Amino acid sequence: MNLSQLTEYDTFLFHQGTNCRAYEMLGAHLTEENGEKGVRFTVWAPNAKEVSVVGEFNHWDTRVNKMSKIDDGEIWKIFIPGIKEGDVYKYAIMPQHGGPHIMKADPYGYHAEVAPATASRVYDMNHYEWQDAEWQEKKKRTQSYGQPMLTYEVHLGSWRRTPEGNQLSYRDMAEQLVNYVKEMNYTHIEFMPLCEHPYEGSWGYQATGYYAATSRFGAPDDLRYLIDKAHQAGIGIIMDWVPGHFCKDDPGLRDFDGRNLYESDNPQRADNAGWGTTNFDYGRTEVQSFLISNAIFWMDQYHIDGLRIDAVANMLYLDYGRQSGEWQANKYGGNGNLEAIDFLHKLNEAVFREYPQALMIAEESTSWPNISKPVYMGGMGFNYKWNMGWMNDTLSYFSLDPIYRKWHHDKITFSMMYAFSENFVLPLSHDEVVHGKCSLINKMPGDYWQKFAGLRAFFGYWMAHPGKKLLFQGGEFGQFVEWKWDTSLDWHLPEKYEMHTKMLEFSKNLNKFYVEHKEFWQVDFDWGGFEWIDCDNADDSMLSFIRRADDGEFVIAICNFTPAVRHGARFGVPKAGIYEEVFNSDAAEFGGSNVLNENDIPSQEVPWNNKARSIQVTVPPLATIYLRLKKERPIKGQPEIDNTNEAAAEAEAVEAEPAVEAAPAPEAEAAPAEEIVAEAPKKRRGRPKMTAEEKAAAAEKRAQKKAEKEAAAKAEAEKPAAKKGTAKRRTRKAAASTETAEADAEAKPKRRGRPPKKKAE
Repeated sequence: MNLSQLTEYDTFLFHQGTNCRAYEMLGAHLTEENGEKGVRFTVWAPNAKEVSVVGEFNHWDTRVNKMSKIDDGEIWKIFIPGIKEGDVYKYAIMPQHGGPHIMKADPYGYHAEVAPATASRVYDMNHYEWQDAEWQEKKKRTQSYGQPMLTYEVHLGSWRRTPEGNQLSYRDMAEQLVNYVKEMNYTHIEFMPLCEHPYEGSWGYQATGYYAATSRFGAPDDLRYLIDKAHQAGIGIIMDWVPGHFCKDDPGLRDFDGRNLYESDNPQRADNAGWGTTNFDYGRTEVQSFLISNAIFWMDQYHIDGLRIDAVANMLYLDYGRQSGEWQANKYGGNGNLEAIDFLHKLNEAVFREYPQALMIAEESTSWPNISKPVYMGGMGFNYKWNMGWMNDTLSYFSLDPIYRKWHHDKITFSMMYAFSENFVLPLSHDEVVHGKCSLINKMPGDYWQKFAGLRAFFGYWMAHPGKKLLFQGGEFGQFVEWKWDTSLDWHLPEKYEMHTKMLEFSKNLNKFYVEHKEFWQVDFDWGGFEWIDCDNADDSMLSFIRRADDGEFVIAICNFTPAVRHGARFGVPKAGIYEEVFNSDAAEFGGSNVLNENDIPSQEVPWNNKARSIQVTVPPLATIYLRLKKERPIKGQPEIDNTNEAAAEAEAVEAEPAVEAAPAPEAEAAPAEEIVAEAPKKRRGRPKMTAEEKAAAAEKRAQKKAEKEAAAKAEAEKPAAKKGTAKRRTRKAAASTETAEADAEAKPKRRGRPPKKKAE
C-alpha cells in the first residue's frame, strides 16, 4: 500500500469528495521518520477541540500523545516512534463544548480487537504476497454478463463449526469452504458483511470498522489467504457492503468529534429508527471520499471481485420505512434523496474507472428505473440488481398447495414482463429463511416426499429462468430449520438421511448443468436468450420455455408444478429432429419417482404452441425437465446435423410412445425434526389403461373411417369411364387402397392431428 504524504492535492481531493484512496492518507501507517520507526496517525475531526492517540503504549493517557492540525484545519496528525504492529489504540477526542474525552476507534483502522473489545490495532497491509495473478488476468479478458454466475451466499460464523461448537477461522474456511464450493460447482461466494461490528447478531450489517475485516475469524492476511485460495480455485468473491447506515455504538462513527460528522445535521435524515442505526450524510463530500475509498479499498487490498450493496432503497428514498410527518421532501418536493443519488453515481463511476470488471450489485427492492444502467445512459451505475419482485412472487407461488396454483399462475409468469428491464440476479438469500419465514424446503407444501420434489422443481425452474443466480447456505441440501446465526448448519442431515443426501447430489448436478450449458447464461439480459413455448397452461400449472445461446443452440425447460404425471403432453419445438431429455429433477438418484423420458423424442409435423412442429413427452410430477435437440432433421438435399457423437442413423419420426407413469418415491428415513414420510403411488409401466367410454369412442371412430373409405371407393367405381377399362381399374385401385389403409391402421399407430393425404385423380 502506498503512503500519502498528506500533500495539498490529496487533501483537496478528500474535501472535494473525489479522493478514492483516502485510506492511504488517513488511519495508522507503519513508517519511518527522522531515522525512527513508528506509526503515523491521521484522523479527520474538524469539530474537535483536541485530539490525542491513546493505548497501552502510553497507559491510555490523553495528555501524552496529542495530535496537531495540518494546514487544512480539519485533519489531525502525529508520528509516534516505537509503536509496532499489533498495538491497540483509540482516538481521544475533546469536543468543542468541553467535557470528558470521547474514545473512538479509527474510522480508517485496518484491524481491530476481537469483540466485545472495541479498540483498533496497528496492522501492516504490505506483507501479504498474492498468488492469484492467473485469476486477475482472466478477469481482464472476460465480461461477467455472458458468463455463468452461480453464487453461494455464506455467513462465516454459521456455515460450519467445529465439533466443539467453535467458529472456523479464515484459514479453516480457505480449505473447507473453498473445496466445498468448488465441488458443488458454484462460481462465486458472497460473504455477508466482513467489516468489523460489535454485535454478532447484526450479521455484520451494523459496522463500526469499515476498513477493518472482522477479527472474529483471524487477521487481515488470513482473510486475504481465503480470498486468494478461492481465486486459485477459479471462484470469485463478492462481499455484502453497507454504505447506507452504521451502528450507534459509542466507539463508532456516530457523533465522531462531538458533533454530527458522518451523519446528517438533520435528525430526521440521520436517524434510522426502523433498524436502530444512523444514516450517512451523502451531501458531505468527506463522507463521499470515505465511502468511495472504502469500496476501492476492498478491491485494492483484498482483491474482492464485487460488492453487493445493501439496502439501496433506504438510500434512494427519503420516506423509506417512514410514516407521514417523519420525513421532509427534497427541494423539488419529491421523495428522492438527491445527495444519495449523486453519491451512487460517483461511487459507481469511480469503481468502474479503477476496476472495469467489478461486480456492483444493488439490493434494491422498488421499481426505481435503470438501477443497472450506466450513469451516462441515465442509470444509477450498477451493473446488476437483485430481482426482489421475482423472489417474492415465486416464493409466494411455491408456498401454495398445488391445487390452488392454477389460480395464481401469474405469479410464476409475471417476472418475464420486466425480466430484461435490468440486469437481474435471482436471489434466494438469507433474508428469506429467517424471522418465521421458514426454510426453503419448509415453504414447500405437502408431505415429506413432496417437499423435496417441490424444491427440486423450483430449483430447476430458477436455474433456467433468465438472470444470474444466488443461493444462501443450507438451501442446497434442504435444511428444514430456519437459519441460525449462532450455530452451524445441520450438516448431519446429508450425512445421515437419504433424501437430504440426494437433495445435495441434485444441487451439485443441477449446478454443473447450469455452468456447462451456455444456453442458461450467455444471453441473460435480452429476449434473444429466451422464448416462451407455453406460459398459459394455468389449469395444469405447467410452464415451458426455451433458453438460447449466442450461436442459436437451445435447451427446452418444462416445469410441472403439480403432483400429477402428464402423459403424452405436447409442446411446440423450434426445429424438426430428434430430441432427448438431458436433465430430470424426478430422477431416482435425486430422490424422485423416476418418471423419465429415456428414449429419443422425435418431432412431429403437428403444429402446436404457434410452432410448425411439436413433440410429445411425459412430464413427471412436481418436476422440471430439460430437453435438447440431439439430431436435427435435414432439409431435403442437405446432410443431416447430428448433435451427438452417435453415428447410427435415427428412425423416421413417429409419434412418441408415452413414457411410464409416476414411479413411487422410495421410502426414506426422515430426520427426527421432520414429520411424515408418505408413500408415493405404485409404479406402472406401459400405456395407461383406457376407460370403457374411451374404448367405445375409439371403436366407433374406426368404424366411421372404414365406412367413409368404402363409400368413396363405391362412388369412384360408379363414375362413367373415360375410356374402356378405366372404371374397373379404379374400382380395383380403390379396393386395394382401402385394404392397404386398413392393414396400415392395424400395423402402425395413428398419426394424430395429421390430415389424410388426397389421392391424385
